[in-house]
Amino acid sequence: MSKVLVVAAHPDDELLGVGGTVIKHVQAGDEVRSIIMCEGESLRYGADVGQNTAIKEAADVMGVSKVYQFKFPDQRLDTYTLTELITPLEQVSEEFKPDIIYCQSGSDANRDHRILFEAALVAFRPNSEWIKEFMCFYTASSTEWGHPKTFAPDTWIDISAQLDKKIEAFEKYTSEVRQYPHPRSSEALRHQAAFWGNQCCMEAAEVFVSIRRTFR
Repeated sequence: MSKVLVVAAHPDDELLGVGGTVIKHVQAGDEVRSIIMCEGESLRYGADVGQNTAIKEAADVMGVSKVYQFKFPDQRLDTYTLTELITPLEQVSEEFKPDIIYCQSGSDANRDHRILFEAALVAFRPNSEWIKEFMCFYTASSTEWGHPKTFAPDTWIDISAQLDKKIEAFEKYTSEVRQYPHPRSSEALRHQAAFWGNQCCMEAAEVFVSIRRTFR
């Protein structure tokens, strides 16, 4: 059994780019936990829109065993020192000792994503000897809007059998679902999965950039 940790800045980020892969891990008997750094409501909505409930319901659909919610203010990670962001990531790593890390990309348009990636590079550095793989995932409506466009996937994971459940989990976030053709709509997520999958003769896939793979 592998231990898998997903590191995301905001509610729904934890499944947009890696939800199908998470479900695949769970179906294979792996344990998956996730970190959500920001509360995701204060700036965009100014009120409670049910994110806490959505986080739990989406985790239940995917089979995630535990979610760490650190509730940093949305879009304000730049007001903290990097050390303040690294410390809780290191604490989870020491507690859980994950084999595999999936994190957001440092090339995303969203600044919180980029800052979280910087913190993750330090928190999950090679002296964490239990970490064997560290990968970045593609987040719809952020990675494709980033510039310069440096996200160059080198790993494709087939999620053809997991796509429906991924969409089911995504739709728990009623405040985040947009109307097609917005990239953060259910139909667009299906198109995106097909786009990536067809590059490797799969019906649906999620893609990743390898930051580090360690063989001991």
